[in-house]
Amino acid sequence: MRKKICLYLGAKPSGGGTFQYNQAMIDAVTALPADQFAVTIVCSSALWFEYLNPFNVEKLLVQPLLVVQAVRKLWRRLGLPMSWWLQLVRRLCPVIRSLQLLNPDLCIFPSQDTHCFESGLPSLCTIHDLMHRYEKRFSEISAAGEYRNRELKYMNICRCAAGILVDSDLGKRQVMESYGLTADRLHVLPYVAPRYVYVDGVPEGFDDRYRLPPRYLFYPAQFWEHKNHRNLLKAMAGLKPAIPDLKLVLAGSEQGAYGATVKLIKELNLESDIAILGYVPDRDMPELYRRARALVMPTFFGPTNIPPLEAMALGCPVAVSKIYGMPEQVGDAALLFDPSSPEEMGDAILRLWTDDLLCAELSRKGRMRDQQWRQEHFNKRLEEIVAGILR
Repeated sequence: MRKKICLYLGAKPSGGGTFQYNQAMIDAVTALPADQFAVTIVCSSALWFEYLNPFNVEKLLVQPLLVVQAVRKLWRRLGLPMSWWLQLVRRLCPVIRSLQLLNPDLCIFPSQDTHCFESGLPSLCTIHDLMHRYEKRFSEISAAGEYRNRELKYMNICRCAAGILVDSDLGKRQVMESYGLTADRLHVLPYVAPRYVYVDGVPEGFDDRYRLPPRYLFYPAQFWEHKNHRNLLKAMAGLKPAIPDLKLVLAGSEQGAYGATVKLIKELNLESDIAILGYVPDRDMPELYRRARALVMPTFFGPTNIPPLEAMALGCPVAVSKIYGMPEQVGDAALLFDPSSPEEMGDAILRLWTDDLLCAELSRKGRMRDQQWRQEHFNKRLEEIVAGILR
């Protein structure tokens, strides 16, 4: 008898790497052997249907109720008993009711979702990172009760889930030391470059949508403080006397420290050297990488990230922070720097901007590294994990 698998898609297109990871998970669950598994995908938004159209899979739209989200936040703030909340949310929440009616043998939550433990179903849940514990200095993960909210969520996920997915060996160790889990409940499933990066050709209207400099560095990231645009801008300003043609293109929604970033650009007199594109749809991302001199990613968060994988797949040279699991992720296919040092970052940028042979070598090594871990490898690994949990 086939095992029933349910995948819940709760991420939004503006969700950055989590949204890309959800797409990879769609590919993986629909690749599960049809004679062994029956798959249903539950979507929180009709926007997901565009991504599901290429797949022959049963899908269901169940939109969350805003009132449930509001009550959940209030409940946490008041510190009311979790057992009471579970009884209430299982009656009120349409997502949980729908998942329970499907009665899956395993429900997969790729967005570190509270529904994982609220539903009471056998679940496989992803924990993307625990940076609220390891990088408490950033307000987006520590202020306004965010630290406590994350702790409650991750503790309950770890307590209730049949299995936890993590991005790296370091991610596995961090979950074990933070919440006392045994290794057998943790499964390493590294991030993968999304399939859309392998689409050739310039998207229609691309040059009308974007006025790009002929040569530029590229950094796609939401404008959160931990993304470290500040030190990248300082590195840019320090290099201007030596390389006056240096340009930077940023992509990301206007949230977080966006206002502070724009202000700093003006203070450093970089207005003519930096282009901010805002949110960029998937179809346009490959061409932005292809035209870029290099990806520079000075983030303080890990353990690993998706943009370096995208860049390496497209032959775009990479420079990335040498912290957490990022050196392991890129191997010898990238330059590494201390993200807290604009000077060290600047040295990496200078090398990328001026050394054609270095960029060609990084491009070659990046493509080779991409061949070692692609969507088909991700799919096979997920099948092994699911089969092991259901054994």
